[in-house]
Amino acid sequence: MLNHASRRSFAMVALAAILSLAAADVADARAGRSGSFGSRGGRTYQAPPSTPTAPTQARPFDRTITQPGPAQPGFRQPGAPGNLGTQAARPRFGGGFFAGLLGAGLLGALFGAGFFGGLGGLASILGFVLQVLLIGGLIMLALRFFRRRQEPSFAAQQRSALGGMGGPTGGPGPMGAQRSGLGPMGAMGAAAGTRPGPMGGPAAQAPLQVLPADFEAFERNLVAVQAAYDRGDVGTLRTLTTPEMASYFEGELSDDGRRGVKAHVTDVKLLQGDLAEAWRENGVDYATVAMRYQLREGVTERATGRVIEGDPTRLTEATEVWTFRREPGASWSLSGIQQV
Repeated sequence: MLNHASRRSFAMVALAAILSLAAADVADARAGRSGSFGSRGGRTYQAPPSTPTAPTQARPFDRTITQPGPAQPGFRQPGAPGNLGTQAARPRFGGGFFAGLLGAGLLGALFGAGFFGGLGGLASILGFVLQVLLIGGLIMLALRFFRRRQEPSFAAQQRSALGGMGGPTGGPGPMGAQRSGLGPMGAMGAAAGTRPGPMGGPAAQAPLQVLPADFEAFERNLVAVQAAYDRGDVGTLRTLTTPEMASYFEGELSDDGRRGVKAHVTDVKLLQGDLAEAWRENGVDYATVAMRYQLREGVTERATGRVIEGDPTRLTEATEVWTFRREPGASWSLSGIQQV
């Protein structure tokens, strides 16, 4: 049997190994660093409708410069404008459930109580580690399974908006996705456009029809924003996003420079996407879109090239809700990102 010192040393090694595996699997290298920030005009404090791509409710904004209206006293102001470049704290390694198991078990072992209140020794340590890895693997498999159950795409919805013709050739869209049974985007926007405004009275909002060219612009913006972020191209980011979003991205890139690290985001490709809502507000167009996309992301040390987070060579997937804003006569600009 291992003595107390040996058990404690082994527990510390196991803890380091598990946390290293978790950090390697979860990368925060893409634009936004898996945060929720930005603005959605008068709907900043309203959750966007769920969609087949993002069936769960989007997370409220952690950071926004939009102030809540007088009729919204119950909303918490998420972050002050002076903290635009500060990254909000996020739970890691599966949230509170895994954190509780990990903390209770490993701390118990470190201080002699053993895992689960008294089961000491090497067998209990290995058993706990195996349980954590097994549960984590099952959850990852379940999430991937449910993500792939529904496959509506931007291309399918473009065909729907064109009357189901499927583009010039009538065949599959550019993403090779299945045809969608959803109605035209204009109908979805009309249903969403009847929401009351932030003051609770008649809204200065109107339904907005989203056309195939708009969906193509959203997809191009997704790829272009991530590519500019990978290059650290602040000038391009300013042309693709609102000033608020550009300030957040610049803050993240500046933080990377001070830390001596480099974010890598490559091979971005849209897999699935659909419209949550679209509306016109005081002459400005807004569209909120759920997108699931693949990418390679990771963080390396600038001096050595050593990977310290994620895996820049491995394809992963992300699902986010992006909001775009369009001034009269201008192109669509990214105005908000929300996690689901």
